[in-house]
Amino acid sequence: MLGVFSGEVVEVPAELVAAGSRTPSPKTRASELVARFIDSSVPAVSFQIGSLGHLAYSHANQSPFRPRSFAAKDDIFCLFEGVLDNLGRLRQHYGLSKSANEVMLVIESYKALRDRAPYPPSSMLAYLSGNFAFVLFDKSTSSLLVASDPDGKVPLFWGITADGCVAFADNLDLLKGSCGKSLAPFPQGCFYSNTLGGLKSFENPKNKVTAILADEEEICGATFKIQGKS
Repeated sequence: MLGVFSGEVVEVPAELVAAGSRTPSPKTRASELVARFIDSSVPAVSFQIGSLGHLAYSHANQSPFRPRSFAAKDDIFCLFEGVLDNLGRLRQHYGLSKSANEVMLVIESYKALRDRAPYPPSSMLAYLSGNFAFVLFDKSTSSLLVASDPDGKVPLFWGITADGCVAFADNLDLLKGSCGKSLAPFPQGCFYSNTLGGLKSFENPKNKVTAILADEEEICGATFKIQGKS
């Protein structure tokens, strides 16, 4: 799965800028990244959200333990990969039908969070049990919410393209070609929100998330760690 968002939506993370500036390497524009994803993931489905962003996904080569899904409702777009162990209980909690899958559950739980503000995202995300990563964009408010489960069972990476867009993907090699060293694993048990303070831990809400620059020979230019977590 792939989500790419322009500077109109996402402020480029300073840590990824610093990682990329230490060892400059070739990058491509966001449009080329999307094209490469579509070409390499046939059959693929992609959605352009005006000038704000682009979402794409494919079922090609997906793991049966990490299925990918997409849904859009009320100008909320979401890519989801993985499985929620407590999906049935969460359906009941949010009053959803038995046919509601993981991606619809995330959209509905996000809507409840948004409409009952000012609750922190950790109050929603901490209830999701299982292996998952998702990218959600609310066009009505230009809000982005990205999260990865506490065990990091679903790989997720983020980086900066040549034209300053921020990209999220489950494929490291795909991002490496467009983001160079401005690239890092998305930290497990964390979320990124452009409207609620950037990158934070929902597993340990009181602990800061800091970046550590990687050695030059490593593929990713940085890694993010939750302070106090071994």
